Amino acid sequence: MAQFGLYFELGMEHILDPRGYDHIMFVIALCTVFVIRDWKKVLILVTAFTIGHSVTLALATLNLIRVNTALIEFLIPVTIFLTAISNIFSRADAIRRSKIQTNYFLALFFGFIHGMGFSNYLRAILGKDESIFTQLFAFNIGLEAGQIIVVTIFLLFAFIFIDIFRINRRDWRLVLSSAIMGIALTIMADNKYW
Repeated sequence: MAQFGLYFELGMEHILDPRGYDHIMFVIALCTVFVIRDWKKVLILVTAFTIGHSVTLALATLNLIRVNTALIEFLIPVTIFLTAISNIFSRADAIRRSKIQTNYFLALFFGFIHGMGFSNYLRAILGKDESIFTQLFAFNIGLEAGQIIVVTIFLLFAFIFIDIFRINRRDWRLVLSSAIMGIALTIMADNKYW
């Protein structure tokens, strides 16, 4: 049980660590078009990301797939940039009203990329341990818990600014998405693959 707690904590720290702000930015970019009453859709969205993250994290940790770390480090900010651009050019009301959303598939696909980014670190921690199911499960549950914390804080801020201070939802979405795009472009430039 102590081992489960250790890997659960590692998963939470993976999302909540301010030095790994790219994951926080990605989760916020996913949630920018939503408000607090959309919490169920947001939960499905971040869970889709966790599923994608979990699949490739497990495959890469088990050495079933090999990844080029430099390419992944470049692709992670690309996913953030594309999510933010999608927020700017998509109609927010159409996204919120639809039952099956394109965002769910994007979150799942982009989760695949993000999962590969952490696999080398997790593989080093696990060492030669043959049975890693419990560790991977605990890590991914911690990851989901960390994302739920980020989403909860973000949706509370959205509620304060949009519902209390009456900031226009479109302006909220455009300003946040533009800021995230700018930061993602900077990270992309710092991690050029070519």
